[in-house]
Amino acid sequence: MNHLHEDPHCQCPRTADFDSAGPAATGRRAFLRTAGLLGAGATTVASGVTVFGPAASAAAEADDAAAAGAHGTAGAAAAADHDHAEGTWRPDPDSPVFTLVVMPDTQYLFDEDRIHPAPLEASFRHVLDGDGDDNTVFLAHLGDITQNGQAREFAAVSSVFELLDRKGAAYSVLAGNHDVGSGSTDQRGSTAYLSTFTKARAAKSPTFGGASPDGYNTFHIFRAAGRQWLLLALDWRLSAAGFAWADKVIADHPTLPVIVTTHELAYADDAGKAYLSDYGQQLWDGLIKKNDQVFLTLNGHFWPPGSTTLRNEAGHDVHVHITNYQDRYYGGAAMIRTYRFDMRRNTIDVSTFSPWIQGLAENRVNELAGQEMELSSSVDRFSVPIDFTQRFSGFAPVAPRPPRPANKMLIRGTVAYWRFDYGGGEGGGALGANQVIWDLSGKGNDLVKEVADGTSGSPLTWSAEHHPDQPGHGSVRFTGQGDPTRGAWLQTVPNAPLNAAEFEHGYTFEAFFKLPADWDSSQNAWSALLSRWGMSGEAGKTGANIDPQEPVATLSLSGGRELQWCVYPLNTNGSSTNWGHELPLDKWWHVAVVNDGRLTRMYVDGCELVRNPSTPAIGLTTLHHSWLLGGYEYGGVINQVHNGWIGDVRIVDRPLRVEEFMNA
Repeated sequence: MNHLHEDPHCQCPRTADFDSAGPAATGRRAFLRTAGLLGAGATTVASGVTVFGPAASAAAEADDAAAAGAHGTAGAAAAADHDHAEGTWRPDPDSPVFTLVVMPDTQYLFDEDRIHPAPLEASFRHVLDGDGDDNTVFLAHLGDITQNGQAREFAAVSSVFELLDRKGAAYSVLAGNHDVGSGSTDQRGSTAYLSTFTKARAAKSPTFGGASPDGYNTFHIFRAAGRQWLLLALDWRLSAAGFAWADKVIADHPTLPVIVTTHELAYADDAGKAYLSDYGQQLWDGLIKKNDQVFLTLNGHFWPPGSTTLRNEAGHDVHVHITNYQDRYYGGAAMIRTYRFDMRRNTIDVSTFSPWIQGLAENRVNELAGQEMELSSSVDRFSVPIDFTQRFSGFAPVAPRPPRPANKMLIRGTVAYWRFDYGGGEGGGALGANQVIWDLSGKGNDLVKEVADGTSGSPLTWSAEHHPDQPGHGSVRFTGQGDPTRGAWLQTVPNAPLNAAEFEHGYTFEAFFKLPADWDSSQNAWSALLSRWGMSGEAGKTGANIDPQEPVATLSLSGGRELQWCVYPLNTNGSSTNWGHELPLDKWWHVAVVNDGRLTRMYVDGCELVRNPSTPAIGLTTLHHSWLLGGYEYGGVINQVHNGWIGDVRIVDRPLRVEEFMNA
């Protein structure tokens, strides 16, 4: 195994003592003082431990401007002086973006009389005071909190953890081998670790769900992105009872995605490829691979950091990550790793950095510290793509949005509403020659089928496909292939009131659509979702750069699959055009074009686009001809037929708010 810990009972190598006696130590101390990474003073905590570290006393701060953590402290009383600087633990449980903070082995900061709490304190303050965009919901320590598991080490670290306790922060801790010894399981009984991180203390966390009877294993449930997540904090070595407890916790919460944190699970080679350790294989076989809810595991213990993706018994991915920086300068400087879940992008963005070093004055960061400020290698800063809905579908399927009755869509001002969920069963059948698509608004703007001369086969068929937020669960499949002699479209009947509508007080046009994977710009460019018969030249539009043969209104798709709303308003002799962006194929979209009586804005999936004109565009020019669905006129004839699906279409004679759109 290509890693530092060959011994399964790993006793991690120590760094050089920061404050040992003798000339060599004096020289090293002088270097650290010059570098701004060691305070001059010392203080004594209740346990009698002498703590050397940044800002140990106000006098030392005044005497030594190089004290690295002028905001730090080693005891609870000193920490209380900084309450005013601590943030309030109020994560947004419904935001689609949230952060899980992971902190690996901090043992070299709490090693007998070599105790340096400032880096850990700085990391905790960062979590409490962090950027609101982080939306940090939980902090998980991965064990080896201390080097020797001594009471005085835990007394020092406990004071720093009180920062989290006082603010009601959600966090978990677990025991590493250096905290409890290597030769025991979670049935070891009382230890200094367990006396410090008691069940009662864990229960103060707002996310605490429970602990195993021995006290060494806990579970936590936090709410983020509108759902609950389960995190297991497991001891360095599970007993049979520990495995049974963890299994039951997962079974008792059968719909929650699970993150497993533990001290040892995997190690990595120098390239960052992770492998299960001997004990990790036991944990994988005995717990993880059979519980499909587990999608992410996090462990420390070994270095270097790395990751791998394993396949569980259900055939799904489990992301296995190792993070540990104790081998690096200043014992890792309480480095933290942030897992930023972005549910909108189906991505977890991972970053690694030291808040303590980042907080130092620029002239106090020495060369070694500067290298640790933020890590940017591929094993320390990366993204993990996960389709969360698909990954969790086996245990927490998202119920599809049910269809909504047509009458619920007939909001004030609706002048036309067409949907296609009543004519094809499961889809696939052709629309009949005399097919009528009724205007469900009751305004008489019905659609009829029109077929280009020379068309054969079934160019217009019913489909059961639909946008997941579409009210009607159906669509029509148009099969235009770039030849105006082939294809069919729908258009309003000759006497439809919509044909004469000018919308001088504003409007909203909405449509759901999908382009097939084989959509070809050379064949399908400039086809229209919705268009209007009548050329701009016929309407007397003669402004500069005007094409007199193009239609007076169209919602089209360019060769770059960009939506284009190009219309001739009543108040100008020219056209007004809104542009979209390139849309991926084989995906359903919702588009809305909204005019407030002056300005026009285009929205895709409820998001406003950038290329919206600032020139007033009042109303729509009409020659009292039909509107087309799936057809595009140029020069007075059908020039292009749409290739793709069109779902519900609604037209309203007033501007709608985003929350009023059909996909809301």
